[in-house]
Amino acid sequence: MNKGTPSNPPPPFSCTYSPNVPELLQQLRCTIALSTYQAGKVVLLSSVDRERLIQLPRSFRKPMGIALKGQQLAIATRDEVHLLTNAPGLAAHYPPKPGTYDALFMPRATFYTGQIDIHDLEWGKDGLYAVNTSFSCICKIDEQYSFTPVWKPDFITQLAHEDRCHLNGMAMQEGLPRYATAFNQGNTRQSWRENITKTGVLIDIKTGEAILEGLAMPHSPRLYNGQLYLLLSATGELVRAERETGRYKVVAQLNGFVRGLGRCGDYAFVGLSRLRPNSSTFAKLPMKHKAQQAGIAIVHLPTGAIAGQIRYQASVDEIYDIRVLPGLQRPNLLNTEKQEHKLGLSIPEKTYWAQPYSQ
Repeated sequence: MNKGTPSNPPPPFSCTYSPNVPELLQQLRCTIALSTYQAGKVVLLSSVDRERLIQLPRSFRKPMGIALKGQQLAIATRDEVHLLTNAPGLAAHYPPKPGTYDALFMPRATFYTGQIDIHDLEWGKDGLYAVNTSFSCICKIDEQYSFTPVWKPDFITQLAHEDRCHLNGMAMQEGLPRYATAFNQGNTRQSWRENITKTGVLIDIKTGEAILEGLAMPHSPRLYNGQLYLLLSATGELVRAERETGRYKVVAQLNGFVRGLGRCGDYAFVGLSRLRPNSSTFAKLPMKHKAQQAGIAIVHLPTGAIAGQIRYQASVDEIYDIRVLPGLQRPNLLNTEKQEHKLGLSIPEKTYWAQPYSQ
């Protein structure tokens, strides 16, 4: 793809990728969704055929965590959580490109949470759970309140809008939050900034204990087939936690600031962010000179081998979340910024594309 030159910069969202990536997505029958709060986009990456990828960026205000449950997609943004539902009937007859998409996620509801800095977002067996970083807690999102707290670490003495420990990640087990990551165990306003690469923790929500300590900016804990994985952002590592010993094993060393972890089959999809040179937080990281390009690394979990990479040349610098959409090879999604989403109408067992009102 065109990388551009100083006088001819690369097109927006241009990227390069390993030759095998389109074929791998075809084999896995999946699409990758990523959120980049820096660019204000949720991007879908799909394979056109065994040689080409195609992207579909959609605008959202500071998108962060992405949650998927069946036909429902949830996206956390700066001060809202948007719920979208797949309408295959609308996808098949999408007016600009009929017969192109195998799914179309349509906006169906919005929760107005206020600015609580939601990070990870997950569907549970009894609703939608979010990591509320501002208030150092895990909460539920529904139509009753801005949020309903359900758990906070034992070292947090009270709920306060102070981002005390930078609670950010959440792993679900049997439909409930089970593990969480934080940058430290502090109990004062933004205390986590003091020694950012050496104080991270993985917490067992059920017992309240920190089962791993001294972690380098942990993010994105996930349970896959009974194994607990997480990302150590400051060292660029995908690791597997050994919960019994309080240690971890490095599965893959990646050349970037890692954040956002999805999975399909034996493959993990890891988000790589380019560090901002003017950031007071990132400037202290030892790997700041290595994290020069954003993208996605694909890791074969059984072996730890790098199976492929996607690298951005433009537009995308910082990725927060990665979500794999299984069984969907060419999905689409609409936001609420344009009137188009109001024309797609769904009722049980039937869909309609309405005609725009005349001006």
